[in-house]
Amino acid sequence: MGNHKDVNKLTAAGLLISLGIIYGDIGTSPLYVFKAIIGDRLITADLILGGLSCIFWTLTLQTTIKYVVITLQADNKGEGGIFSLYSLVKRRAKWLIIPAMIGGAALLADGIMTPAVTVSSAIEGLGIIYHGLPTVPIVILIITFLFAIQQFGTSFIGKAFGPIMWLWFTMIAVLGGIYVAQFPEILKAINPWYAYHILTTNREAFLIIGAVFLCTTGAEALYSDLGHCGRSNIRVSWVYVKTCLVLNYMGQGVWLMQLQGKHLGELNPFFHIMPQWFLIYGILIATVAAAVASQALISGSFTLISEAVRLNLWPKVKINYPSNSKGQLYVPSMNWVLFIGCILVVLIFQKSEHMEAAYGLSITVAMLMTTILVTIFLMRKKVPMYLIVIFATVYTIIEMTFLLGNTAKILHGGWFTLILGISLFSIMWAWSNGRRIRNRYMRFVDIEKFYPIISKISEDDSIPKYASQLVYLTSANFNSEIESSIMYSMIQKHPKRADVYWLLHVDVTDEPFTMEYKVQQLIDKKLIRIDFRLGFRVEQRVNVLFRKVVEEMVKNGEIDITSQYKSLKEHKIVGDFRFVVIEKVFTNTSTGLNFKERFTMAYYSILKTFSVPEEKGFGLDLSFVAVEKVPLIVDLPTDFFLKRLS
Repeated sequence: MGNHKDVNKLTAAGLLISLGIIYGDIGTSPLYVFKAIIGDRLITADLILGGLSCIFWTLTLQTTIKYVVITLQADNKGEGGIFSLYSLVKRRAKWLIIPAMIGGAALLADGIMTPAVTVSSAIEGLGIIYHGLPTVPIVILIITFLFAIQQFGTSFIGKAFGPIMWLWFTMIAVLGGIYVAQFPEILKAINPWYAYHILTTNREAFLIIGAVFLCTTGAEALYSDLGHCGRSNIRVSWVYVKTCLVLNYMGQGVWLMQLQGKHLGELNPFFHIMPQWFLIYGILIATVAAAVASQALISGSFTLISEAVRLNLWPKVKINYPSNSKGQLYVPSMNWVLFIGCILVVLIFQKSEHMEAAYGLSITVAMLMTTILVTIFLMRKKVPMYLIVIFATVYTIIEMTFLLGNTAKILHGGWFTLILGISLFSIMWAWSNGRRIRNRYMRFVDIEKFYPIISKISEDDSIPKYASQLVYLTSANFNSEIESSIMYSMIQKHPKRADVYWLLHVDVTDEPFTMEYKVQQLIDKKLIRIDFRLGFRVEQRVNVLFRKVVEEMVKNGEIDITSQYKSLKEHKIVGDFRFVVIEKVFTNTSTGLNFKERFTMAYYSILKTFSVPEEKGFGLDLSFVAVEKVPLIVDLPTDFFLKRLS
């Protein structure tokens, strides 16, 4: 884990990496934005200049000011993204979990849409050279390849991303610049009057706004990647990226000027500003850039899920770490969900112009949620109130306008993203509420009352020895209490004699990379509690961490783990360790729950069957784990009359 300070240093390598990782999504938007703005409308100078003006001001207000200038301030020990932001502000209010969940679900839905849209847009360029070429099979092939290579870790491709994206941005700048040089007058579109004019006079202003919004879809991803690149690298490289994007859009505008009074039809301005001889190279670079953009989003989705798991907003899933580089992870279950989603998008919508209709809706929602969380963050930072009010008002108005513009798309394909986002949100909601209901029924008892019994059981030869070292995972936050289920397992269910009893507790902190622990001897050398404090980005390998702590304690002479069996003791052989994981089973006898809670618990139970069991989630060595099922007993009715027959 790199030092937080180095990441924020400005370096040439850092700039190149940020080009490769961050701007894929925003950088490939020229492939489809202008085509979407024109749609099947009649091409007029007003529409072209208005469209360009809207693009320029959207990139300036949304991407530059909101994300690059303001939101990047909200870094959590160098990490960004909606869940890092939520971790920074969650102490302020309970309800903030809702925008965090909605935003997270919307970003995951976007991770499903982006690869389909960008890859399709790039491949459709081939239709200009080979008329009537079926593009869907090619798109499916590329997407399949992309998802298949995820499991090997992407750091090896990551190294090539920077130069590829540099080539892409330079190419689109040159292509656009050539046209701008022929007709520099197009630059007057920077005047915001043109944007105002088109939005107030055009009957289809909302549809145009929905299409314009596509030019800033990658802004949210830019914030999520803060940890990979650092703030100063992002800010400096954005100047270059924005210049290249604006030049390319302006160039497309010049080309469109020649088509005034006509309809665009099947043409895509992006490919038509390329000279004929360059087309095949241009399409190739566009396809590779589209793959890079998709890659960045897929990696982003993995990071998002791993944070959601630690924050208890998502079922525990298997997370692999294919390489040693920081932030490199692979979530198999999510990989296949995204893959199936992408393929469905391609099969349902077939063409990129149909996908554009479904695209953008989820990101507007994610951006609105970020605005809510950033507003709370600015309050925490004691920023002057009038500035916070300006920020919240301006961005709520802009994003609500975009949202309304995008709702027009619901019937045309937005329904797909909507269903997707709602399903993902429902999983987070059910998981976090299910856990809350479950924890409400957990009974805690005062542990001190049991000290004498625990000491006696440990010495009692009439009880067969269960293990030399017996380890329980506890969720009790205080060392004075313990779940009644653990005491029940230790004393009643099957009295367990051991030389030493251990209680392990894991606390997830609001910071990304904390790794600390505290040891308390509750009964000297008999009952020991260890509290781990781990950041929300840290892999919870309790097995490894516990072993490390025990080794340190043995070295300091705080504990003796030599086996107490006579034959083994004389050879100084280390005793055996056993973990007991207590699984609380939710039974249907619960009468204390209302309909909504019952429904939540039913959904929670279904999710639990798909999630990784607790013992695997904590990385325990399965050969030493006993799982005990305990009913999560909810008050049974006692007010009935039972008659005894003689």
